[in-house]
Amino acid sequence: MSISKIVANRDHGVVSCSPRDTVQHAASRLADKRIGALPVMDGDSLAGIFSERDLLYCVAKEGAGVLDRPVSEVMTSPAITIELETDALKALSLMTRRRIRHLPVVEGGKMVGFVSIGDLVKYRMEIIEAEAQQMRDYITTA
Repeated sequence: MSISKIVANRDHGVVSCSPRDTVQHAASRLADKRIGALPVMDGDSLAGIFSERDLLYCVAKEGAGVLDRPVSEVMTSPAITIELETDALKALSLMTRRRIRHLPVVEGGKMVGFVSIGDLVKYRMEIIEAEAQQMRDYITTA
């Protein structure tokens, strides 16, 4: 299955922040929404990603004063992205190799979605469960 099917099943928009937002504001959004990362959008363009790791590293390195700085100074940029047609298992493999937990989904240079490793693991578990059920059904009808 491609990423497009995972993104299509969403019933809510992507929570994001601006490169000009403060680190404090972005951290508050992460906490309020109980999410691990935000795409950083400069208008319609993806400028980077701000994640829990970015927050942790900058606070550990520079202290609480970093909370007043703009996200653009601490975000991960450029962001690693995938396209709608990317196979979900290939996306999961990319996340594992690159040790990242979130991927912006782009189409025609514009971000159209955002997936987490949890989204992809859930998809993989659904496939495994469906295959197991098919096998049980086959065995009981054979």
